[in-house]
Amino acid sequence: MAMNFDQARQNMVENQVRPWEVLDGRVLEVLSRVRREDFVAPEHRQLAFADLCLPIGHGEVMMKPVMEGRVLQALALKPEDHVLEIGTGSGFLTACLASLAARVTSVDIHADFTATAGQRLQAASIGNVQLATGEAINAWQPQGTFDVVVVTGAVYRIPDRFLGWLKPAGRLLAIRGESPVQQVVLLTSEGSARYQEESLLETDLPYLSHAEPPRRFVF
Repeated sequence: MAMNFDQARQNMVENQVRPWEVLDGRVLEVLSRVRREDFVAPEHRQLAFADLCLPIGHGEVMMKPVMEGRVLQALALKPEDHVLEIGTGSGFLTACLASLAARVTSVDIHADFTATAGQRLQAASIGNVQLATGEAINAWQPQGTFDVVVVTGAVYRIPDRFLGWLKPAGRLLAIRGESPVQQVVLLTSEGSARYQEESLLETDLPYLSHAEPPRRFVF
């Protein structure tokens, strides 16, 4: 029997995402509309709405739907916002960000992720995204600053350069800390290198390349 993807998507929103305290109407509408099944590998299509992280290659994963919902809600995106996404991955969160904001710049270290995400976004008729391939922890440099920076893979610590990419009063969301207990944190710029920090929830996700904890020597 063929899977009813539209019904499965609505069930995901109503039975997984909404009960996880995601109540923002714009976020729920986007998750109901963007076809998540088109942003997963063909062999995982039947699992597109499952409450689990899906592997996407290079040791990386696609966040659970509930986590994507919480991230999008925490960002409180405005229609005029310019967003920087560090870690394009499957391109699904990119599509959701682009549906809620004016423009999205998304960078990933893996060229195949960038290429595949570009194809998926084009197929979904999402055109307000600029994709780049680069190593964001130490090397890649964007042009300009952003209202919102969202880091979609874990980092042991948030690089100072990421904070330097925020506009005044900009917001940065990252998954920070040491596995298996990492914190999703939201930092809001208050000017003069001061930030208000809010801890949202705990999770455990793979680290971005070059963002792992330092090696410890055991004697």
